[in-house]
Amino acid sequence: MARRVFLSFKAEDRKRVDGLRLLAANPNFEIEFYDESVRDPYDSTNANYIKSKLTEKITRASVTVCLISEDTHTSEWVNWELEKSLEKGNKIIAMALKDVSRAVLPRKIKELNLTFHSWDHEHLAKLINS
Repeated sequence: MARRVFLSFKAEDRKRVDGLRLLAANPNFEIEFYDESVRDPYDSTNANYIKSKLTEKITRASVTVCLISEDTHTSEWVNWELEKSLEKGNKIIAMALKDVSRAVLPRKIKELNLTFHSWDHEHLAKLINS
């Protein structure tokens, strides 16, 4: 059975994240991805609706992968998604997007003192499945 994975990332990184979805098509990786690209401000009038939809996706997953770019730390949505993932009991993995070698980590990643992994799709698959 495929592991269900919620992807947390800054909406502006959507195109960089799309390549990762190819892992789900690889027969060597039994992974199913859930995510939502949130462009609305965290305090928008749609926030409660967006939060309910994100909560559904996070609840269906057992692992949350926070994909980190140079600007991910500025997203309140990412911090909220990580908090919800923690409440749900999801394993949380912090991994850089491809070609990101240095970044300021999101507040929740720092609070949890999680390891920041360099981009490596094979290592990511191992982390997800361990």
